[in-house]
Formats: sequence, structure tokens, C-alpha cells
Amino acid sequence: MPVRILVVDDEVAIRRLLRNTLERAGYGVVEAANGREAIASAAAEHPGAVLLDLGLPDRDGLGLIPLLRHDGDTVVLVVSARDATDEKVAALDLGADDFVTKPFDTEELLARLRVALRHRGGPETTPKVVKKGDLTIDLDRRIVHRGGEELHLTRKEHDVLAVLARHIGRVVTHDRIIAAAWGGDEDPRVEYLRIVIRNLRQKLEAPEPVGSVIANELGVGYRLRADG
Repeated sequence: MPVRILVVDDEVAIRRLLRNTLERAGYGVVEAANGREAIASAAAEHPGAVLLDLGLPDRDGLGLIPLLRHDGDTVVLVVSARDATDEKVAALDLGADDFVTKPFDTEELLARLRVALRHRGGPETTPKVVKKGDLTIDLDRRIVHRGGEELHLTRKEHDVLAVLARHIGRVVTHDRIIAAAWGGDEDPRVEYLRIVIRNLRQKLEAPEPVGSVIANELGVGYRLRADG
């Protein structure tokens, strides 16, 4: 059975575009035009993922995110024209798996959906070894190889990279990275995280272009790219 995707958007043209895109990719599609329909459809259809607009006529889509996640197995991908940083952070903190801003590229949206679905089920499904191109990240042994050569990372660089690798392809907010990598013993500023990311990029990406491995979601967080 194909994975069923619930598309929640009050614009008919957007729903039609997403239905055509998703069905061509082999997914089943259910539509909802408002929050009430979304909750009812989610309860009846148990979709594998929800593509959720935030600007719904009967309620703010942010409030729907926890309701649509059910027991945590349902992927929630926000697809919205809202591009303010605080909106993106709020959606991710409420449990959204990713945030795609309108207007969007359909191939990128499908790629992000595939990544989120692969990680459905929570961190226990995260592999012990993450591979991206010629990079190999051994999470248990804390060893990173590029092209067969071991890279020497500091403890904090390993900690930050591990957080991103466990959520490969998905954006992780600054606060979540800091909480996971520094724990409760330290309270570093975001500027310190930026320094660690810069050093990681120098080791992981050279001589590739900056951002080829670790993408910056401006003002929100970072993403370890799943492509390549």
C-alpha cells in the first residue's frame, strides 16, 4: 500500500498541485481545506505524513502540529508562505519535521518528504553509521572518515555533528543542537555554535563549496544535507 499523505491547505490550486506531485511520486493523497477537516481526516485515514499550511481559515496551523503527530509516528511537514524565523522555530519546536516555504520547488519538497519518512519512528531507528557521499560518520565510535581518511574532530565538533547526523536531511534548531551537544552543564551562546559549525565545515567540506555538507537555515538552525 502506498504511503498516504494528508494535504492541508485552503487554496484549491495548491492542493491540486500537491496532489498531482504526490500521486506521480507514488503516494496516496487525502485533502483537507481547514483545521477541522484536517483533524477528522487524520483520525480516519492515519496518514504517514501531513503537508500542513499554517494560514488556515478556522485556526492557526501551528496549533494543529501536536494534534496531527498522534503518537509521534506521523511526519508533519509545514508548507507555508510564512517565512519569519520565529514562525519556523515555533513549528519545529512544536514537533514539525521540516518547514518548506512557499513558493516551493516540488522536487525539493519530495526530497524533504522522503527524508522525513525515512526517519519516521524516532531516534531509535537512526543508524549507527551515517553515510553522505564520501563521508562516513560512525556515531557509536565517534569516528569520521572522508574518502577513507580519518578526520580529527574535537569533542564538541563530534557532539554537534552527531546531532545533525541523527537528523540527516532535516533542520535542527540552534536551541536543540545546543541542548543536545552541551547539555545542562553549560549555556553557550549561538555565536559559539557558529564557531563550531565553521570549524566543522572547514574539515568536512574543503575543497567543496561552503554549505555542501552543512546547510544554514538562516536564523533557525542547521541541516546535514542528505543529498550527494
